[in-house]
Amino acid sequence: MKDLTVGHEGKLILRFATPMIFGNVFQQLYNVVDSIIIGNYVGKEALAAVGASFPIIFLLIAFVIGIGSGFTIIISQYFGSKDLRQVRRTIDTTYIILFVAAIVVTVMGIVFSGPIFRLTQLPEEVIPQASAYLDIYFTGTLFFFGFNGTAAILRGMGDSKTPLYFLILSTVSNIIFDLLFVVYYGWGIEGAAYATVLSQAIAFISAIVYLNRRHPIVNVSFRKYIFDKKIFKTCMRIGLPSGLQQTFVATGLIALYGIVNQFGTSTIAAYSVATRIDSFASLLAMNFATALSAFVGQNIGANKPERVRAGLRSTWLMTSAVSVSFTVLIYFFGHDLMAAFTPDKEVIQIGNQYLIIVSSFYIVFSTLFVVSAVMRGAGDTLIPMFITLLALWGIRIPASYILAERIGVTGIWWAVPIGWATGMILSYAYYLTGRWKKKSVVKTDLRNQ
Repeated sequence: MKDLTVGHEGKLILRFATPMIFGNVFQQLYNVVDSIIIGNYVGKEALAAVGASFPIIFLLIAFVIGIGSGFTIIISQYFGSKDLRQVRRTIDTTYIILFVAAIVVTVMGIVFSGPIFRLTQLPEEVIPQASAYLDIYFTGTLFFFGFNGTAAILRGMGDSKTPLYFLILSTVSNIIFDLLFVVYYGWGIEGAAYATVLSQAIAFISAIVYLNRRHPIVNVSFRKYIFDKKIFKTCMRIGLPSGLQQTFVATGLIALYGIVNQFGTSTIAAYSVATRIDSFASLLAMNFATALSAFVGQNIGANKPERVRAGLRSTWLMTSAVSVSFTVLIYFFGHDLMAAFTPDKEVIQIGNQYLIIVSSFYIVFSTLFVVSAVMRGAGDTLIPMFITLLALWGIRIPASYILAERIGVTGIWWAVPIGWATGMILSYAYYLTGRWKKKSVVKTDLRNQ
């Protein structure tokens, strides 16, 4: 556990974010390894199927993960105020909610995957493989929720290193299982799905065993858990807007795929691969934002508003440097990165075009996430939710549709930075109002600062 209320702000956030970054890089390798092996050993139809599956997976898990962020904020504020009893009760309530949610999501995922693929006009030759992949993937929802819930709890208490170790174990397992099931046994896209589920199970079970033996506060024993209604209600107040935001973002991604799908299998495969590469730049900004939220939560709990401002400034400088570096990397090596996933020249050309356009605006994306992280760390998630929905549904999706009609598939790519810029401007404008200071769970004098 790490106390983020004392010490140099920038160094603390960097040290806290670094294990999360490495952990999420390894977690992203789940999808990257799947895509590389499927693209090279199965074909571009299977590659398109994996890509088309992602927004549906995101749709069904995003709501719960968004609500889970509410628990993380509560834990960070209680931990910052040294109220360990409330920390323990929040942990108990978190696990109960995630267990029930995992069961519901598993059933919904298996039942509705096929109809959603047809609703988004996914080519018929891709649907059977996409459905097969999803049905297997959702059998591992309990492991996915369990591990990510455990990681979120630990991060709320300042421990970002422990989840990293188990993510590394999980990713290495996933690579081994992918090579075994897809390459050696020839199980195709189903083999990649089985590899992911088994890897997630290894991560969750290993984390539970470790925590029960080593961690003084997080001790997983389902028979002793207590459901706290008051904490649950507080979490809903904070986490429900994030959950709804993530759900609408996920449905927006499905709507975007509905536009992309009209351009054929090669474009779907290219979009799938390009967004895999794109996600590495995005996750760096998102992890710095997560670290900043935990930092803000603890310092609000400790009534240290001056550290919140310093943390925002330091985090923005770090994410801006990283964003520019990724832009340069993609400008020079985007084509080669695409070629690692597939030998298909048309897919490579379309994907590289996406990367060149979108990567030019990574700094806009990172600024959006960093500013929003301050509000979320303070417990204000409602306004960031509305801003995200407006940027996606009010700007990006309509722009994608209109520009695709006028200039083709590149119009969809240009709609991405247009949506980011809208969200960034609105988020910063709201930050300047200072209204987010009034939303903290632990009552302090921050609102008067």
